[in-house]
Amino acid sequence: MPGDPRLRVSDADRERTAELLREHHAAGRLTAEEFADRMEAAFAARTRGELDQLLADLPAIDLYRLPSADIRPVRRRGGGGPQRRAGDPVVPFRDPRWGGWAAGSALLVIAWVVIGAAVGGLAWIPWFVLVIGLWAVSLAHRRPGRP
Repeated sequence: MPGDPRLRVSDADRERTAELLREHHAAGRLTAEEFADRMEAAFAARTRGELDQLLADLPAIDLYRLPSADIRPVRRRGGGGPQRRAGDPVVPFRDPRWGGWAAGSALLVIAWVVIGAAVGGLAWIPWFVLVIGLWAVSLAHRRPGRP
């Protein structure tokens, strides 16, 4: 029977208990010392009863019901601050176009250094900042799915 405290546990069971302990620690229900002790005990546990004992004095939470990073924030009408468009990534730098921007920016900086060294420092004006800045602004204002 699944609730039998004498049953041996798997690594997945230990990890699920550890994740629950992390959530309780983040919520402030466990001190750092209690959290460390319980985590050590969780990974050393052999039976279901040992894992259950680590959570016995804590309220039950379901990890599947915790908010996830892909939940869209509620849009405010007329409020200040940045507004995300539907379909925009939560972190804009996860967009693959930003990877191209970063690589291109690095090449422009390298070209600036090489040109400056070749002409004896006469090219000290950081012209690459204008190119990088305009490129970043154009990427930031593009809608996803449009090239």
